[in-house]
Order: sequence, then structure tokens, then C-alpha cells
Amino acid sequence: MDIKEIRELTGLNQTDFAKKYNIPLRTYQNWEYGTRKPPEYVLTLLQMVVEMEYSN
Repeated sequence: MDIKEIRELTGLNQTDFAKKYNIPLRTYQNWEYGTRKPPEYVLTLLQMVVEMEYSN
């Protein structure tokens, strides 16, 4: 699952997602647009947290 798919599970826009998870907006945008790649552990942790919070 990539960062955009994780964000889309929440229904949040980029700005709100970045704020909620304390990620600088520009950093998040670089990840989503493919300019930079997030560390694998960040993807794993975000996916776990989002699935726990939004699975209900």
C-alpha cells in the first residue's frame, strides 16, 4: 500500500492528513507525488495506525 492509498482510507485531504500525523506538508506531498520516497517503516506504521483508527 502506498502513502496515497493510506491517506485515502482516512478520507482526509493532504493538508489534514499531514497535520493529523505530524508530517510536514511539503514532505507528505513529495512522498505522494513520487519526488521522494518515505521510509518503509513510516509506511508500515501509518498503515497500521490508519487501519486501527478507521476500520470501524
